Amino acid sequence: MTTENTTQKGSIEKAEYATTPEGVKIEKYTLENTNGMKVEVITFGGIITSLTAPDKNGKYEDVVLSYTTPEDYFEGNPYFFGAIIGRFGNRIAKGQFSLDGKKHQLTINDGPNQLHGGKGFDKVVWTATPVEDAEHPTLKLSYTSKDGEEGYPGTLTTIVTYTLTADNALEIAYEATTDQKTIVNLTQHSYFNLSANFSNTILDHELMMKAGKMLPVDATLIPTGELKSVAGTPFDFTKAKEIGKDINAKDDQLEKGLGYDHCWVFEDQSKRLKEVATLYHKTSGRFMQVYTDQPGIQFYSGNFLDGKKASKTGGNYEKRTGLCLETQHFPDAPNHPEFPSVVLNPGEKYTTKTTYKFSVK
Repeated sequence: MTTENTTQKGSIEKAEYATTPEGVKIEKYTLENTNGMKVEVITFGGIITSLTAPDKNGKYEDVVLSYTTPEDYFEGNPYFFGAIIGRFGNRIAKGQFSLDGKKHQLTINDGPNQLHGGKGFDKVVWTATPVEDAEHPTLKLSYTSKDGEEGYPGTLTTIVTYTLTADNALEIAYEATTDQKTIVNLTQHSYFNLSANFSNTILDHELMMKAGKMLPVDATLIPTGELKSVAGTPFDFTKAKEIGKDINAKDDQLEKGLGYDHCWVFEDQSKRLKEVATLYHKTSGRFMQVYTDQPGIQFYSGNFLDGKKASKTGGNYEKRTGLCLETQHFPDAPNHPEFPSVVLNPGEKYTTKTTYKFSVK
């Protein structure tokens, strides 16, 4: 069954995707703008399963990694392909934090730590509603996380809105409210490969980030608390450079992350939406700009992709065949009072926005 809503500047198509082992029907929504750019989203995890972008010849091809079967998502999605991440993106040391002197213990799922909310928002079924009167194809996803879910205090109601604009930008708006003091740090975990051939690594992509500092981590990838200058290190992306240029340099932090898997700190810490990063693939001409109001970005170079899952373009997803640019607050922020706060109080609304805009050059 397929239904379609047409907006002034594109369309949204709804179709059945699959049924979870628990018997829950999962839907797929395809947002399309008037240029022919498409974004596919499933209600399981709010996952982006496809996103097309034009190359220098005007050819639209899929530039995000995703599984070839629904079962791969339902059976755990260990790579977090394309998912909404919450309640807390990234790691929390020992899965512990305190609020107003009360200690909270979260579930543990990454060595001694919690990663991406435990059994997080990437593994739940969201309620999807196309926004009828929107100027552009817009899909609103909502999920209510109960008090105590994965150890977090408060009932958290979250809305994530995907909008595909006429100028080939995917806008992601996040909102959350709570009935108890809690913490929240939402992000999106799509893996990009602008070559559109997932047999290729992302080492030839040129990355620029407007970030003069990064957060060094310990052996379990928890920030030490230091904000370290990137100048003169393999972590300097203040000018665009190929990801592969320094990724194998002898460096303690690269060894700990098995490559890049760190949070960079933007020079502009204002809460306005601004360009913070660009990604360029010379052969295809594809160019992606990242805009956000968040203080940091986790750049992950796909180091844990291990060739165990089939690729959409043939072969398997091998190491470094995709990269993530996850806009967010800092990892382990609840345990670092010096980091920007991730606390959300009752009566407040968490709001943040990130945009991925595609063009050619």
